[in-house]
Amino acid sequence: MKGTARILYIQTSGTDTPERLYAPFVLAMTARATDMDADIYFMIKGVTVVKKGAAEEIQVGNFPKLSEMRNQAIAAGAKIYICEQSTQLLGMTRGDFIEEGQVVGALTLNDLAIDADAVITF
Repeated sequence: MKGTARILYIQTSGTDTPERLYAPFVLAMTARATDMDADIYFMIKGVTVVKKGAAEEIQVGNFPKLSEMRNQAIAAGAKIYICEQSTQLLGMTRGDFIEEGQVVGALTLNDLAIDADAVITF
């Protein structure tokens, strides 16, 4: 029998679409609360979400700032991955991102997707 369930959330939307940014963090917290593993992989414009200071500027409706949701998801045990090729595409460097995020190559996304029980994209 397989062990702990694993969900991979892929964030492709960036800070220019703030209403699309909360879902991966909310769902990752929910997964962790039910003892599932949760990984969030940021790629394409999604890497702008984990740029230092970016999430502190985003708040939609009655939700808390995006940075609060991100921090709660990380504290719950969600892992944050940042696509290196996407950072290069947007002219960003490793030092531009939050410390909790791990900048990784494209192969990591393939590995995460193969190992996941479910993959959801935003």
